[in-house]
Amino acid sequence: MQNLRLCYLLVAAGGVCAFQGFAQAPPKDPGSATVQVTATRFPEDPAKVPASITVITGRELADRGATDLRSALAMAAGVFIAPGGDGGPASSIPEFWGLKEFDAFLLVVDGVPWGGTFNPALSTLNLQDVERIEVQRGAAPVMYGATSFVGVIHVIHKLPADAQGSAMLSGGSHGSGGGVVTLKVPKWAGFDSSLTVDFAKKGFDDPRTEFQRSHLLWRNRMELAEGTFHFDVDWTSVDQKPNSPHPRTGKVLTDEIAVDTNHNPAGAFINDRRVALNMGYDRALAGGLWSTTLAISQAKQNVFRGFLVDISEDDPNAHGFREEVQMTDIYFDSHVAWISVPSLKTVIGFDHLHGQGKGRGGDFDYFVNLNGTNPPGSSALPPAADIRVDDRRDFSGLYAFTEWTVTPRLIIEVGGRINRTDESRRVFGVDLEGGHQLDGNGLDSRTVTRFTGSAGLSWTAWQGGSNQVNFFANYRNSFKPAALDFGLDSTRQILDPETAQSFDFGMKAKLMDGKLALEVSSFLMDFDNLVSSTLKPGDTLPTLINTGKQRFQGVEADLRYRCGKDIFTRVSYSYHDTRFRDFVFEFDPGVPTQLKGNRLEMSPYQLGALGLLYAPANGFNGSIELNYTGGVYLNKRNTAPVGGYTTLAAGLGYRAGQWEFRIDGQNLTDRRNPVAESELGDSQYYLLPGRSVNASIRMRF
Repeated sequence: MQNLRLCYLLVAAGGVCAFQGFAQAPPKDPGSATVQVTATRFPEDPAKVPASITVITGRELADRGATDLRSALAMAAGVFIAPGGDGGPASSIPEFWGLKEFDAFLLVVDGVPWGGTFNPALSTLNLQDVERIEVQRGAAPVMYGATSFVGVIHVIHKLPADAQGSAMLSGGSHGSGGGVVTLKVPKWAGFDSSLTVDFAKKGFDDPRTEFQRSHLLWRNRMELAEGTFHFDVDWTSVDQKPNSPHPRTGKVLTDEIAVDTNHNPAGAFINDRRVALNMGYDRALAGGLWSTTLAISQAKQNVFRGFLVDISEDDPNAHGFREEVQMTDIYFDSHVAWISVPSLKTVIGFDHLHGQGKGRGGDFDYFVNLNGTNPPGSSALPPAADIRVDDRRDFSGLYAFTEWTVTPRLIIEVGGRINRTDESRRVFGVDLEGGHQLDGNGLDSRTVTRFTGSAGLSWTAWQGGSNQVNFFANYRNSFKPAALDFGLDSTRQILDPETAQSFDFGMKAKLMDGKLALEVSSFLMDFDNLVSSTLKPGDTLPTLINTGKQRFQGVEADLRYRCGKDIFTRVSYSYHDTRFRDFVFEFDPGVPTQLKGNRLEMSPYQLGALGLLYAPANGFNGSIELNYTGGVYLNKRNTAPVGGYTTLAAGLGYRAGQWEFRIDGQNLTDRRNPVAESELGDSQYYLLPGRSVNASIRMRF
């Protein structure tokens, strides 16, 4: 009874909060129930790792009805997922430590960078049959090198032998619906095998806006020659009808255009196809575990879309483009992890990422009514230019990492990596109307060899049984090559690499026999050459540029409490202060403006969440989640502020044996605040999707 009173007090006092990893059945040993592999490459209790790590179990995702990245990470401290964006309504833009950049973080699926050397392939990410999601805040400069900068999201699927047969049907708002079938395939040729096939359709308030995703994941694993061989085949098809961002005039979003107005041409689309093969072999070697992975993926994207550029009835008032992008990625990693000596764990390895991409497209002007009606179709919009972008990237790294348990209470980690990045780019453009070459044509290349590393320690200040209080601190030095989006605004010049040095320290505690978990951390990161999108005077489309020096600092807190057998609650709060330290930009020709001291646009000061989950094995179950997003500035000059807002999500279900029925609602407060700035349309912002409700029925077998 006392525990229940404490639970109610936590829920009532929340205000700002978040919760993860609590939806699993209460373990016999709470201190060892959850492990991570992202930060160390070997399984370890996150409480002992000197880094901020959140682990979200597949059981929790199911209990909360979370099916996309935003809902999955809604309760994770310090992380904000903006749904949609320029990648289309099936995509998203994650934010870590206050930095919202489309490629500043690393997305990993079953140990393989999902998107390779280019940008995270968020629109093709699928969260069916997930065993857990590991979220590491801060860079991972040793294990993943030049591709992970401010955080890692690692999606880990269930092993084939652990797969459980199930079938699910769903339907909801705006014609949404879908189905999923997961099968544990009969053993063949010595392989344990599982197959997941799913289809989803999602509609939105915005007219002519939806996406359809088809997905197949075939996983195979077998014992071979004193080791384990595995291969996975993942195929995804996503067809999107994009929405439009909302323009800003002066300090506010314009009221001349209604929310949910679509200014795209008729028949606009963003269609993605991706197929990936992931194979590997693990075996014992010299007292350690030798793991080798080879992954190959091919992706293709076709785009036909446009943006309003002039809030007027003048013809033309919009600009659009057609584009086809093809990307091939090859990832190889081989490392040995020695964990046989209790006080010393060491990882030594080599990895290589190869990326080859090419984009072809052309742009056009057109007219659309301000209310979005009567947009022209494809046949009426011939391109005015032919633009080609070819880019090749090779990222290689030799890395070593050691964890030394100096005493049972003190752990020291040191890691280093030698990175070599090599990139070449060719851009060619012709003005079809004027018959001349466009500016920026030509070749460029850049090779960088650089050392990155990290050092950290974890100290157990107090321990009694499964209860413990740990303090941690770490330092990380990281860099990554500048982003490339294959857009029609691409120039031949390869931008300067982004570099950062960061410090974070904090406390992790497990109390009340593991029922209560608390983490409080603070960070400071100095960043150079951040890549952002800016419309230069005289340009039609925004371009990517380096933006001087920035400082990111803040505090993040996360509390989880298990109130009885089946009730779980979580509270968390994040304060992020992100500012330019030195960046001069000409908003008007010949008038340079120093932005030192200004906050980065679209970066909220505060994030918070409060969650309560009731998840018994049978009978009624439910969840409720409140999320607070603080105010932001819409622009670099900090003259266009927007206030904070709160959203509500909730779910109610009933389990009876192998059957489960659920109703889940997202953004029940129907807030339509701006959540991401377009990198393609100037001074335009994607809004939070409106209220949605989804019902599903699942049978397990």
